[in-house]
Amino acid sequence: MEKDRTTIEPIAYIHTDFPEKFGIPRQSGLARTQAVIRFVPEYQNPDAVRGLEAFSFIWLIWGFSANQHGSSNSSAWKATVRPPRLGGNTRIGVFASRSPFRPNGLGLSSVRLLSVYASQDGPVLTVEGADLMDGTPIYDIKPYIPYADAHPEAEGGFTDQVPRETLLADCPAELLSRIPAEKQNGLLDLLEQDPRPSYQHDPERIYGLRYAGYSVKFTVDGKHLIVRDIFPETIT
Repeated sequence: MEKDRTTIEPIAYIHTDFPEKFGIPRQSGLARTQAVIRFVPEYQNPDAVRGLEAFSFIWLIWGFSANQHGSSNSSAWKATVRPPRLGGNTRIGVFASRSPFRPNGLGLSSVRLLSVYASQDGPVLTVEGADLMDGTPIYDIKPYIPYADAHPEAEGGFTDQVPRETLLADCPAELLSRIPAEKQNGLLDLLEQDPRPSYQHDPERIYGLRYAGYSVKFTVDGKHLIVRDIFPETIT
């Protein structure tokens, strides 16, 4: 049977505080980080977002553009993956996971819509809770509809079997004050979610997280995360 092939192009790009994959929330909505979505010229018509401001959440359909294997390389996909939530040792089917390594490399995120405003380059969306790297292409945007999209009784598969544990993040006030006030809650949320790989548990190791133009250094001992330093990244 001949394959159907469809070409999709970005309608917009998202600009976030995450210049690299390390530290990005593992799911959308887990951290109070803000981001901005700007449309490409072809889709900058303000009529395209007319009425969107009446919704409090939206769906983003986007691409895992920073994967080692691009979405066009279908031969690179694997039938099973090892979710970090299961310790990185148990394999499950790729379609039973949200692994970024998928046949078509598409992601889906639900984010809070904070504002829709006009600029000289068309409409701009400000959102909260995005789990995307800076510069990620957005392929479509749809409103989140509570009566159809919310399922409180839904079962979560393996995610229900493993308790979602958070860390106690201890960031001295003097260090936290080094970053803008509007970025502080987002940083604390990120740290509480434990950005480390699931297999790393060395209490002596100093980890580095890049966020909003700052480098954040921290250690983790058990369930206690301690921020050791925060400083601006050097612009070269």
